[in-house]
Amino acid sequence: MSIAACLLTPSPLSSPNSLTITPKFPTTFPLHLQLRLSSSATCLRHSRSSPFLTFCAGGDGGDINSNNNSGGGGGNDENGKHRGGDDENAGDKNRKEAMIVLAEAGRSTESLPKDLAAAIQAGRIPGSVIERFLGLEKSGLMRWLMQFGGFKERLLADDLFLAKVAMECGVGIFTKTAAEYERRRENFFKELEIVFADVVMAIIADFMLVYLPAPTVSLRPPLAVSAGAISKFFYSCPDNAFQVALPGTSYSLLQRLGAVMHNGAKLFAVGTTSSLVGTAITNALINARKAVDKTSAAEVENVPILSTSVAYGVYMAVSSNLRYQVLAGVIEQRILEPLLHQHKLMLSAICFAVRTGNTFLGSLLWVDYARLVGIQKAHEEDAAA
Repeated sequence: MSIAACLLTPSPLSSPNSLTITPKFPTTFPLHLQLRLSSSATCLRHSRSSPFLTFCAGGDGGDINSNNNSGGGGGNDENGKHRGGDDENAGDKNRKEAMIVLAEAGRSTESLPKDLAAAIQAGRIPGSVIERFLGLEKSGLMRWLMQFGGFKERLLADDLFLAKVAMECGVGIFTKTAAEYERRRENFFKELEIVFADVVMAIIADFMLVYLPAPTVSLRPPLAVSAGAISKFFYSCPDNAFQVALPGTSYSLLQRLGAVMHNGAKLFAVGTTSSLVGTAITNALINARKAVDKTSAAEVENVPILSTSVAYGVYMAVSSNLRYQVLAGVIEQRILEPLLHQHKLMLSAICFAVRTGNTFLGSLLWVDYARLVGIQKAHEEDAAA
């Protein structure tokens, strides 16, 4: 009856001939009545201002007299569209799914790592991630690796992550060497020092090429309020520009582009550092060879350390970054994983083949790029000079 009486309350804009009904309750409503009305009447919208609609606007909908709504629950964006409710619903669903999985396993949030428990309470991860965590925890090696936040975030996103690291590093030596031979042929042994530098750089960088662009389940705590705008932006970016967002999470095009830039900067540092190590070792071997064989002193030159290192850093930031972003986020997570989710052995075999081909291609591109920018020369060019 209270709701009906409220609905019959006349608007100030009503015509003089309209029926006037005086409400039987005071204009100051009790607290419990306000809560009942706000939850049942927030769906009403009217182009004219009325006492009832103005009163009911305090629930979820924000200011009904403005298209730029920012009410308490979800609010709307500048076009009047609901923007927060869907995220809240997804968060509640994620939280319920996770708690059901824990209950079935006889576990509580207190038995989980603190970052994972906090993500569950915040509704940021679905039950499928908790199932994967409980499965990985059964392995002693995986349980040890998940003590490190970076490994945990990647293993929860892809249970084959460690296998892919082993694939990449295991075949790296052979594919890099084969690619070097393919490009150098009869000059392979004459340019052995350069080949060695390339292989050393590749082995150091292979792990990071798998690690950095891998999709992740973000368990990081929120940034401090005092953090700068640039830090907040890159913090909100995914680790892989093409990775599938979890329910309740979404990434804008700008954030996905930011992932490419962020990983590119990291890989530039990795490439430059690994090249410094590789070329330093190579120059040490060249100098040792000159000391033993005086006749080779004029034939073999030291590798330029600074130019080679910077060039390799640029190559890693551009070519390697883009290739591994597409490989991990598109080919593996969006294509192969959905098709072969129930066939892990076949999925692993295809990932092995794809990553081997990608590594071999990267080696070929590096040799051509190094010669293009002038940091390496073919032996024929040296002989002609």
